[in-house]
Amino acid sequence: MNTYSSALPRQFRIRRAFLLPLGLLLGLTVLLLVICLLQGLRDGKVIILGVMLLPIGGLFVESLARRTEIDPEGVTVHKFLRRRRLPFAELTAVEATLVRKRAFLSLSSLDSFVIFSNAYENFPQLVQTLMTQVPDEVISADARKLAADPPTKSTDIISCWVAVALMVLILLVQLFSWG
Repeated sequence: MNTYSSALPRQFRIRRAFLLPLGLLLGLTVLLLVICLLQGLRDGKVIILGVMLLPIGGLFVESLARRTEIDPEGVTVHKFLRRRRLPFAELTAVEATLVRKRAFLSLSSLDSFVIFSNAYENFPQLVQTLMTQVPDEVISADARKLAADPPTKSTDIISCWVAVALMVLILLVQLFSWG
């Protein structure tokens, strides 16, 4: 087992660069829904906005609440209203998967598993911190390869900003068509 506990415990969160536009998108969607209701609309637009709020709000709350803490004994993943702890001594596998620029690192034990993606801020540090703590014999070749060169990903952030721009445009059209 590697030991690198001088800088532990460490905490990692979902990137603020993603949370900001996601929060704006949520706020703009709520604002557009309120404006539509104030304008007396009760058609499909209101239903669509209401349905859109569920995944956007859920993703925002889940992303905002997600926090990973790594200490010398294990890793704890905090999610909205739940928490999962995996002691390093109980790990049976550390695997990695790369899909385009989206990277996933999974830690498994007999009873549980956690998956990390490069949606985390400082993902390379998260991977390096984990790799120095887990037993060498459970680390797959793919996980070692990922740790050597963790990819960065920005398409989710760009997509979210595009959605914000579209929502602003829809909001402006809705406001200027009122009357």
